Amino acid sequence: MILLHYIDDALLVAEKPAGLLSVPGRSAENQDCVVARLQAVYADALTVHRLDQVTSGLLLHARGKDMQVALSMQFEKRQVGKRYEAIVQGLLEDDAGEVNLPLIVDWPNRPKQMVDHERGKPALTRWRVLSRDTEAQRTRVELEPVTGRSHQLRLHMASLGHPIVGDVLYGAEAAQRVCLHARKLQFTHPVTGEALAFESATPF
Repeated sequence: MILLHYIDDALLVAEKPAGLLSVPGRSAENQDCVVARLQAVYADALTVHRLDQVTSGLLLHARGKDMQVALSMQFEKRQVGKRYEAIVQGLLEDDAGEVNLPLIVDWPNRPKQMVDHERGKPALTRWRVLSRDTEAQRTRVELEPVTGRSHQLRLHMASLGHPIVGDVLYGAEAAQRVCLHARKLQFTHPVTGEALAFESATPF
């Protein structure tokens, strides 16, 4: 069963565990996912945005097509506040910064993404150091994806020479999990207009 942070007639805010898909994959063995588990209980639950399979944290779902359109529009217009927490390899020198590198799928190696200054779509990530572990040579950071490209946070941190712990796809050493968690989500209720904010405890 999926843990719910919030539910009403318009939407659901769910907690996605690491390792579970947000939506069904192409193959028969990849049909288990967050939205399928939700639809088993709430038949009208529809996907609004996704998290990578390796990422845990807050995931918003609409109840019905009209709510899906309304909530998706907030994402398109960048009216949704998102904050992630991650642990990266190495010690970041600066306390904050941003990465502005255009991304495109690396077709021969998909789902991997790559930086491409000619064909890539604009992608901007802001980051801020939360703490440094000098003994483990790791840095805990808060990440804000201003844009929402696939694998954006993972590739942008790797581009700094500090891949997210456990993210072997982008050059990190193997670990128990990829240390990336969708911690905060803020948006406007599509019916009442109320400002909603949710926070999920980081599990690493």
